[in-house]
Amino acid sequence: MAKAEQAGRWKQRRRTRQDILAAAAQLLKQGQRPSLEEIADAALVSRATAYRYFPNADALFVEAALEIEFPRIGDVLNGADDDPVQRVERVDTALHALIAENEVPLRLMLAGAIERRARGETGADLPVRQDRRTPMLEEALAPARASFKPADLKALTAALALIVGPEAMIVFRDVLRLDDAEAARVRRWAIRALIAAARRTPTGSG
Repeated sequence: MAKAEQAGRWKQRRRTRQDILAAAAQLLKQGQRPSLEEIADAALVSRATAYRYFPNADALFVEAALEIEFPRIGDVLNGADDDPVQRVERVDTALHALIAENEVPLRLMLAGAIERRARGETGADLPVRQDRRTPMLEEALAPARASFKPADLKALTAALALIVGPEAMIVFRDVLRLDDAEAARVRRWAIRALIAAARRTPTGSG
């Protein structure tokens, strides 16, 4: 299968997963506690499709609740200038505020995704996580796009995605045993270092 076709299918599956999440979030906002079948109907997908992405309604509710609280990029970057460091730091601040307030459900969501993949319940071509951070980082870096080579910008976005997500929180707390203030300082240092490195143009880089 051609890479373009693979990428297209992946994006479509991610959109399908997002549609299911959005439908669940909307029903939860209305005060309902819907079944997975009712969520599938609201998302205009089959019951079987919904079960491909979520093993049960409880797993979907955990992520849908986070979807409701997830910060909107327009609010995060409102009033920011074009400096990529400032803009990415705003994304980091917003995401880690959400992470700090929702540590338990986030850990449950991560554990569920890892377990499903380990058990082989989902193939490599099916997203088990919703990538919300990459679009935020892309928007944060957009005004400075001309400052980077395309390949460097792509690598920078991927590297930053490792820092601003809940996985980083787990490493800081469980592995490095850093408090929140020290973890924030390390993240800010990494953000500045990565952006500075991506702006440089090493000899022979693409």
